[in-house]
Amino acid sequence: MPTLDFERERARFLDFHAEHEPQWRTEAAAYTGQLQRILSSTVPGCKLEWRVKDAKEALRKFSRKYRASLEESGAPYEIRHYVTDLIGLRVVCLYEDELEKVASIVRQHFDVIEMTDKVSAVEGTESSFGYKGLHLDLRPAAPDGAETSTGTAFELQIRTVIQDSWSVLDHKIKYKKAIPGPLARRINVLAALFELADREFRQIRDETELEIRQAPDESEVELDAFETAPRTGRDVASNQLNAFTFLKIATHFFKEFEFEPHKVEGFVVDIHVWAPDITRARFNHLIRHHIGTVKRYRQFLEDQQPGGSFNPYTVMRHCLYLGDRVVFAPALRKVARTSFDAWLQTNAPREKS
Repeated sequence: MPTLDFERERARFLDFHAEHEPQWRTEAAAYTGQLQRILSSTVPGCKLEWRVKDAKEALRKFSRKYRASLEESGAPYEIRHYVTDLIGLRVVCLYEDELEKVASIVRQHFDVIEMTDKVSAVEGTESSFGYKGLHLDLRPAAPDGAETSTGTAFELQIRTVIQDSWSVLDHKIKYKKAIPGPLARRINVLAALFELADREFRQIRDETELEIRQAPDESEVELDAFETAPRTGRDVASNQLNAFTFLKIATHFFKEFEFEPHKVEGFVVDIHVWAPDITRARFNHLIRHHIGTVKRYRQFLEDQQPGGSFNPYTVMRHCLYLGDRVVFAPALRKVARTSFDAWLQTNAPREKS
């Protein structure tokens, strides 16, 4: 029965916490696994964490937020009814606009007790910067045929990587609410820079995707016109192969392959080391004209060595080498060049770029 005796309620809460902590840990891991499965295909790149709140930390939070007002009102209480985040989960996203997307998906699978939108709270002021994120108090949805769920309620925090970093650092800044004005101003400036970084990362992502969509498709007519027309320095710079035009060309030839950004970047850098002035049209021409021969060579190797690896990057390396065996000799290791040259002597005419 609830009482007004804090020491008694404190002891009861410690017993309650000790009894249920193993169950909470099991439930927290299960909730995390469920969310991971739900979000992995819809919001890729999210990181999930969970924890069970320490009993002493829970008591400090209760004392800080509720004890004084409850004792002032004379209302009996049980501490466990006021600590709603004994189980805590966190989803860390890459971009700001993924916060609400995650929240929307979560609401389809869990019952929402309460939601706190710290993003809108901060953005609704002109002079305040600080922690942003979404907090949801949730409970598992009731099973089919049942009126209520038997699972423990939990708190879910949804943050971006930048918001998560700011939250960690912000907690390390001492006395930030009672420090001289110049120091407080510096903290606000720092928080504003974190907010700007979040916005910039999202915009860079959007503009990167736009660059890829707008990258021109090459045709042989365009190639001939470009290669024979007089060119200025600006023309050369604007038509050089870059990551965006590479992806437009590569995904045309390898529609089912997922090109990871860091591998694209490394491969394009390598190509520019071998041929510093290579244009998108030239690259497209080399792939288009030699891919048929290279694919026949790949089939030959697969027949000889089933299970061997010959991915799209390997195909493109062979196409480049076949287009210019001097310039693109470094694209293949010596053993690969020797094998390819031997096959070409008996299976394909010597090709020219």
